[in-house]
Amino acid sequence: MIDWRRRHADKLVSVDDAVRIVEPGHHVYAGMFNSTSQLLCEALLRRAPELRDVTLFHYIAPFDWSSAPEAFRLVTVFSSAADRGHLNNGIGDYEPVANFRQSWIKETMGKIDVMLVRTSPPDANGYMSYGSAIWLSRTAAELSKHIICEVDERMIRTYGENYLHISNVDYLCEGAAAAPATVAVPERSPEVVEAAEVICTLIASELINDGDTIQMGLGDVTTAMAMYLDDKHDLGIQTELIPGGGVDLVKKGVVTGRFKDVARGKVVGSAFAALPAEELAYAHMNPAFELWDFTHTDDLPTLVRLRNFVTINNALQIDITGQITSETLNGRVYSGPGGQTTFAIASSVCEGGRSVIALPSSSLVDGVRRSRILPVLPPGSAVTTPRTFVDYIVTEHGIATMRGKTLRERAEELIAVAHPDFRAELRSEASRLVHL
Repeated sequence: MIDWRRRHADKLVSVDDAVRIVEPGHHVYAGMFNSTSQLLCEALLRRAPELRDVTLFHYIAPFDWSSAPEAFRLVTVFSSAADRGHLNNGIGDYEPVANFRQSWIKETMGKIDVMLVRTSPPDANGYMSYGSAIWLSRTAAELSKHIICEVDERMIRTYGENYLHISNVDYLCEGAAAAPATVAVPERSPEVVEAAEVICTLIASELINDGDTIQMGLGDVTTAMAMYLDDKHDLGIQTELIPGGGVDLVKKGVVTGRFKDVARGKVVGSAFAALPAEELAYAHMNPAFELWDFTHTDDLPTLVRLRNFVTINNALQIDITGQITSETLNGRVYSGPGGQTTFAIASSVCEGGRSVIALPSSSLVDGVRRSRILPVLPPGSAVTTPRTFVDYIVTEHGIATMRGKTLRERAEELIAVAHPDFRAELRSEASRLVHL
């Protein structure tokens, strides 16, 4: 077999040579999160002294561009630990996006001059894989004039639309032996772990039925949700990020997708969460798993075709009527909506669906306990999911039912699942706001 390096020697260059294609004023797309090429980003950053006004579309960025603000203007639709401070200090720009219809995404992104992304080597037919994560790469590739790939020979291949053909690629660069950089995920405190155990148990036992199709968002509570579903039967997964434990549920026969109305028998997502090598190996060319671009996984007309669709997402703060913010904390950008808005609407609208929001009732901030259920959201807060598309809110103190409830009834439900230290204050405010 001819090595890919020999077969495509005309495209194989160093990272420094590859990024010379970027010019002042260009629009550059860097692959998201585990699709980010650390090597190509480092090489581009080294060119900062000779570049100006380069717009970088880098979502969930595990790379810090803030050292060269004159050269690079970061635009993201999802803030992370790498860029949160810079966005709130005006160094980068946050674009709220929850509509992933492909024509809309293409219109708003516009032209992309250069795309930087990690891929597998080309196979014998010239096809490369985005590995364990597509995100928006398929759509970005269609918009890009030039594509540069860091080749990582460890990347898996999957079914779905997880491919890019070598004919569309300008340059290939050999990847590093080390694992790619990732966003640092804060370790969960023992208190959060304890709350999450109760919350996930409540959701699994009370709100998920055999045969349901589920979506699990990634957050401090729902990260572990899959671990609580072992006693279920014939679940389906139609999601954005395939969570840890999702592969094991397929292995155990818990997830079969037998009753899915979309992609029956398939686990569909745009990326895997950070999984161990053995789980990724199991997903490699396994027809049970399909990876698709965001514009497919988060497409509302597709999702509303599902029945018995249960979406489980996280919140940073909630008001006593059920308004959810998952992108701002005390009025400042903290993360982003991701697919939460779309998934919550879809599950509320579809037959038999349930839109579930999970969060600890309170947090310790600098040693002071703060309620995450508030009378009103702080000034500047974004409403990620309107109260009209929230069916249940779950804390470690129980399940609050929102569907079919008046404002006064909603307030009663949420006060009952709030931290006990704040219930009297919430009741006093609710009497003023909703005449409780």
